[in-house]
Amino acid sequence: PPRPTPFPYPTLFRSGNVENNTVITALDMSGNVFWQTESGPAFTKSYPGSRSTPTIDGDKLYYLNGNGHIVCLKAKTGEKVWSLNILEKFQGRNIQWGLSESLLVDGQNVICSPGGEEISMVALDKDTGETVWTCPGVVDKPGYASPIVVDYGGLRQIVTMMSASAIGVAADTGKLLWKYDHPIQFDVNIVTPIYHDGHIILSATLKSGVTMLKLNVAGDSCTVEKVWHTVELDNEHGGIVLVDGYLYGHADGSHKWRHWACLELETGKTMYSVDGLPVDRSATLTYADGMLYLLTDGGTVALMPASPEGFNVISQFQLPKESKGPVWAHPVVCGGRLYLRHGDFLYAYDVRSDETNN
Repeated sequence: PPRPTPFPYPTLFRSGNVENNTVITALDMSGNVFWQTESGPAFTKSYPGSRSTPTIDGDKLYYLNGNGHIVCLKAKTGEKVWSLNILEKFQGRNIQWGLSESLLVDGQNVICSPGGEEISMVALDKDTGETVWTCPGVVDKPGYASPIVVDYGGLRQIVTMMSASAIGVAADTGKLLWKYDHPIQFDVNIVTPIYHDGHIILSATLKSGVTMLKLNVAGDSCTVEKVWHTVELDNEHGGIVLVDGYLYGHADGSHKWRHWACLELETGKTMYSVDGLPVDRSATLTYADGMLYLLTDGGTVALMPASPEGFNVISQFQLPKESKGPVWAHPVVCGGRLYLRHGDFLYAYDVRSDETNN
């Protein structure tokens, strides 16, 4: 059943740096600020700014900043419920460009990955912040990806990327179920895994490409085996989407030929690999109502059908150049609007059809 919203009307939440602090902001649908709450010291090293996305569960908001500070807030008021630093509490290790995972709420647990030498992943009680379980034994530092829940074969597990591996962890106990080596230069495992029908899809750049793994569940145990691998669609950090049996996204080409690609999920076969929209370094996308919404790091926004038959943009426009730096935030489509973030600016565009508007 749908969860009740914390407000009698829709609300937008975003994070960002204000001077030396991380700040969470709640906005109404016209862009007016409900409240702002500080959430620990900001990540101010290489590429300062927001990384993860606030997670809403019922009437509470959960957020992890680049320095490992977690805060739980009342979504209606921004009042702090609890907070802690996972790097300090669990002897975690930060990574070159700062922790970036969006917290996963799984039932009563909040899942995060401090990536310490002894403790890799933890579950915290969502009401109190108390430790529910810890997962040891992975050794790797954190990755930049966000965890997902996989419920397959009667076994619920948390799957995520660490700095040099993908892992599956028992959702109820924290037991390490499997580890698949996925080393990459600079430890940039950034793309969140995709789950589909007993399989996990991994993607990363710098010659990593895409790998599909099969989950083999036996009772409370699980192993994985590689089904196929291709160097194509080596996404850097914009993410890939799965639509009707095909994977779509921006391919980094190991920093040599940046382009757009589509793969057949079952076989890994390349359906197309084209230059498409001009991109400086990276691009991102999302899917809604049969269409792919594309966003390049230069601020080009484009719309095209999700079809393996070709890269066919039907319309595009340019974001205003009101902020500096590349456009990296993922686009969001909700309630007939397209939301785009660039630096300090948040833009909302009406993307309803003419029939809907009338």
